[in-house]
Amino acid sequence: MSRLLHRDTVPPVPAAELTARSADGSRIHVELHGPEDAPAVVLAHGWTCNTRFWDAQIRDLAAGHRVIAYDQRGHGLTPEPGPGGYSTSALADDLEAVLGATLAPGQKAVLAGHSMGGMTVMAAASRPGVREHAAAVLLCSTGATRLAAEALVLPLRAGALRTRLTTAVLGAKAPLGPVNPVSRKILKYATMGRGSAPGRVDACARIVHACPRRARVEWGHVLGELDLADGVRALRVPTAVIAGTDDRLTPPVHARAIADALPVGLGLTELTGMGHMTPVEAPEAVSAKIRELVTRYVTTGAAATAEKEDVA
Repeated sequence: MSRLLHRDTVPPVPAAELTARSADGSRIHVELHGPEDAPAVVLAHGWTCNTRFWDAQIRDLAAGHRVIAYDQRGHGLTPEPGPGGYSTSALADDLEAVLGATLAPGQKAVLAGHSMGGMTVMAAASRPGVREHAAAVLLCSTGATRLAAEALVLPLRAGALRTRLTTAVLGAKAPLGPVNPVSRKILKYATMGRGSAPGRVDACARIVHACPRRARVEWGHVLGELDLADGVRALRVPTAVIAGTDDRLTPPVHARAIADALPVGLGLTELTGMGHMTPVEAPEAVSAKIRELVTRYVTTGAAATAEKEDVA
């Protein structure tokens, strides 16, 4: 199936590709875009997606940044995992492996994670690799706890029944089938704002439907039991949060809770009318926030200053 973000465009061509080795031996596919000596940005995609999810950001940023994007284990060109399987600890291992394989010792970068990618950053917040390399973080459309309880995908009153049914949906084994008008309509309802352009809906549908069923199911089980509250409190670097006001998968209540709990929070940006797929639905806003973080915390040396102020 096509991995293109837009049907009529060719995906950005990486300057280089490599394989990072995670702690359990799992192979992680990594793409590097842009000049090798430019300020670095690391992009972690969400559940059922792949590196193509970030095509708009890669196009916007690669001219002046070293953009590093990777496929989460079991997604895209990253195969099924090794003994570490599917867990938030494995996500953290993979991110550390990518940082170690692509950044020089002590080199700082902005880490941006969407949905499960944001959870990856939170899971790895206390890891030495993140503390060494993260200058700042952007969390897009994500949550730390109570995903099944707070999700609004099922039009039911909040409570035990809705939570139980949502948990079952997250781990459902049924195949998604081909992309067609019905499946696009379902995906748009569940993950995107009402005003999302048809081309962007189609792009997201093709990315999501290309995800291997086992990865979708296994990670769905992980999400259903997620608790990364400690990871939020451990994320001691400047961190900005973005959320869509119409996000049904991780409603803004999650973003507000994260923003309130961050040790070095930079505030929450709520994008009116946007759903869960903010990097695709509002690419300019997401790219602008990443660029702002790079300018403030990487290229000006403010990362070191912020770290000293936080320790003090």
